[in-house]
This record gives sequence, C-alpha cells and structure tokens, in this order.
Amino acid sequence: MRLLLVEDDALLGEGLVDGLTEAGFLVDWLRDGQSAITALQTQQTFDVMVLDIGLPVKDGLQVLQWMRAQKMLLPVLLLTARDAIEDRVLGLNAGADDYLIKPFALTELVARLLVLLRRQAQQPTNVLMWRDFELDIAHQSVSQQGKGLALSAIEFRLMHILVANRPHHISRTQLEEKLYGWQVDIESNALDVHLSHLRKKLGADAIVNTRNLGWRMGDEQGESTQSETSHDPLV
Repeated sequence: MRLLLVEDDALLGEGLVDGLTEAGFLVDWLRDGQSAITALQTQQTFDVMVLDIGLPVKDGLQVLQWMRAQKMLLPVLLLTARDAIEDRVLGLNAGADDYLIKPFALTELVARLLVLLRRQAQQPTNVLMWRDFELDIAHQSVSQQGKGLALSAIEFRLMHILVANRPHHISRTQLEEKLYGWQVDIESNALDVHLSHLRKKLGADAIVNTRNLGWRMGDEQGESTQSETSHDPLV
C-alpha cells in the first residue's frame, strides 16, 4: 500500500511516517503542495494520499482541486486543525474522500485509510482470500488453513499487491514502484529475489510470470494454468 503523505510539520510528519510504516504502508513524504503536484504528474502508483490543508507554496485544497480537475481518482484524506463545519464541507466538496481533525489518534487514521482502500478496491473487509491463504491487511498477517505463515514486510506487500490485482499481470516497473520508496536504492535483482522467496513459501505454482506482461498470482486450485506462462523472471 503506497501512500503519499503531504505534511509540512516536521515533527508530525516524522511521527506519521514511522506510524504508517509500522502499519504496513510504504510512505513517501513531501512538505509542500507544489511538490505534491509535481510528484503526482510523474508517479501514478500511489494507492492513497494523506494531505494537510495548511501547506506552503500551494495549500492542500489547491492540490486537491488540481487533482480532481485532472480526473485523478486517488483517494485523499485531508488533515487539518480547522474544526468548523464549513471547513469540513469545503474540503469534502473540493473532492476529499475523508477528513480528519488534528490532533488525532494514529489508529483512527489507519482505520480510515483502510476504509478508503477497501472502497477503492470494492472489497467488503480488510481480509483477502487466495486459495487457502488468508491475508489480513489490517494486521499485516497471512495464514494458511488457520496456521500463521511467516513473511517479511516486503514479502507481505508483494503478496498483497499480486492478490489484490488478480487476475491481472503486473509489470516489473509497476511492482518496483509499489514496493520501494523514493529513497530506496534498488539492486537490479532485488525483485527477483523477493519473488523467489515468496514462491518458495506459497508453492511452486503460486506466482506465474508471462513474457512481456509481468507477474500474477496463480489460478485457484482446480483451474488450469496457462501454457504460455513461465516461472522464470523474464519481465
């Protein structure tokens, strides 16, 4: 779950990065509205956005209005110290999906973000199912027939991305953008290593690679696999 955080308060921003990362989000943090617009013009793989209203250069409402004018459907949760009903209505009418007044509890922010993500994906709960595996997004855990499966944080994110996007393929570029933040130097074979480790834990036919398309989760048990697929990292 890649999240764009736009917050100019250094102390609050650092706390949110730490807390949201702990909750399983991959957080990219910017501190002014113009930087957010620039990032959104070049990066299309964010899943959700936390946007402060009181930003320098361009404020949060200007960023939000620009996004909606560009037909961007990225879910946006506004943060603000303004608690007047008129301010909340203004933000929601500008295109915000949710609104949270400072100060707030991190647990409430995370819960609201998960609601936005569920709504975007048209999922009724925070639990995703694939074969006999159960992914609990809120608790960042995976179980198979009720037994916990040990995955690293990046393996969980990788499995979540692939399961959530079934039956579609995801390219190398898309996976790397969703798995790694701006500040991460990616080794050329890092994605292949993580895919290999995850496949060993889930089963040999769990992750399928199709030449020129990318990766997807394997078919549900009982379905036939496509003959043109390969387990080699070709894309």
